[in-house]
Amino acid sequence: MDEAEGSAGQPGPAERSQRSSVSSVGARAADVLVYLADDTVVPLAVENLPALSAHELHRVVREVLQLPDTALEVFALWLVSPLLEVQLKPRHQPYKLGRQWTELLLRFTDAPHEDVAMDEPSLQFRRNVFLPKRRELQIREEEVLRLLYEEAKANVLTARYPCDPEDCEALGALVCRLQLGPYQPGQPASGSLREKLDSFLPAHLCRRSPRLFAALRGRGTKAGAGEQGLLKAYQEVKDMVCGEHETPLSTHYRAYLLKCHELPFYGCAFFHGEVDKLPQGFLHRGGRKPVMVAISLEGVHVIDCREKHVLLGLRFQELSWDHTSPEEEEAVLWLEFDGESEGTPVNKLLKVYSKQAELMSSLIEYCIELNQAMEPPAPPDCGSGPATAPGSSPPPPQQRPKLRRQGSVVCSRIQHLATIDYVDDGKEIKRVKPKRTTSFFSRQLSSGPGSYSVVQTTDSLEQG
Repeated sequence: MDEAEGSAGQPGPAERSQRSSVSSVGARAADVLVYLADDTVVPLAVENLPALSAHELHRVVREVLQLPDTALEVFALWLVSPLLEVQLKPRHQPYKLGRQWTELLLRFTDAPHEDVAMDEPSLQFRRNVFLPKRRELQIREEEVLRLLYEEAKANVLTARYPCDPEDCEALGALVCRLQLGPYQPGQPASGSLREKLDSFLPAHLCRRSPRLFAALRGRGTKAGAGEQGLLKAYQEVKDMVCGEHETPLSTHYRAYLLKCHELPFYGCAFFHGEVDKLPQGFLHRGGRKPVMVAISLEGVHVIDCREKHVLLGLRFQELSWDHTSPEEEEAVLWLEFDGESEGTPVNKLLKVYSKQAELMSSLIEYCIELNQAMEPPAPPDCGSGPATAPGSSPPPPQQRPKLRRQGSVVCSRIQHLATIDYVDDGKEIKRVKPKRTTSFFSRQLSSGPGSYSVVQTTDSLEQG
């Protein structure tokens, strides 16, 4: 069976209901329901649905929504349920894949059989995983920007995109501007925000203590920290000067998306998996913790599902990878990257347990191929070192300061991961409590700056 692209994992709010996208099937025509990011339903009447390709259905959706040709590149059709998400290739036939949904669930999920039997996918019109951020910046059409904004907003509010409180407030302020209009000094905006706070901020920032609830009931004026920060950020939102072909709404949609572009996992496909916990307690008990693996054209991020923060973020130049299939042993995506152990350079090996390991590995490989096709290789260095003047320091890498703040949810927390560490000791590979470093894997992007490298052992390393 030809595999679908895309992801599998925890769905957003628009995917949680059990619903079918095919409401009726006749001899020639069928009514198809396509869902947008804001949960709007687009009903379509199509001929010969079983033979209809995703490319042809995509065209029908664009015509009904009156979207420009730009939307062909920007959006893709997805089959989504609470158990699995897949982005369809243009040649895929959505109806046939829907009929094979049970087979896909058994192959790529650990869901109980009773859940598999009840699961039914919906057809969704969502951002294309393979759309580069730089291409998104060139979009001017308001409706295209709105659909991208709605999808990004849903991912922020459900914490699929983990954000620091400051970033949540800045993004929430733009939502306030779009939903409530410009901030007007002197108007009781705080009450309006309080009533719809979960429309502007993720749920974990909307929680209040019982004492604060009592204060709100008693006086109606005291606000929580998240609400106060949101109100302050809302006051600071300015209406920007619009371009020749832009509207005020377009500028705020774009501002929201630009802010989301700072998140390293924006536009990713998401997969469900587990990683080993660090041993704890006297008996060194471990276990596993649930994670989401986010993959895009820029790299791979492993996100803690419960804590809502990044455990590991890697560009493709910083990793090598492979996967094992359930036929061989338990399905695992292996991620290998440079690190250190007690000050000694080692290669760290992370195991992500997931029946979707095959999908993740294929997507990583395809993203690397796309990047190499879109961008010419960097010219080789003429010298042995960086082209800087003698005695001068190389220019610092460009960073977005807010996302580099100490303790940011987007920074890697490698110390929270149970990795296997190795080094290459001449003729053999030594495990170094738990250390390691010549790569087991041939799958890696070995060219370009920041390339993954083999770390040599030192005499001080011990074999485990």
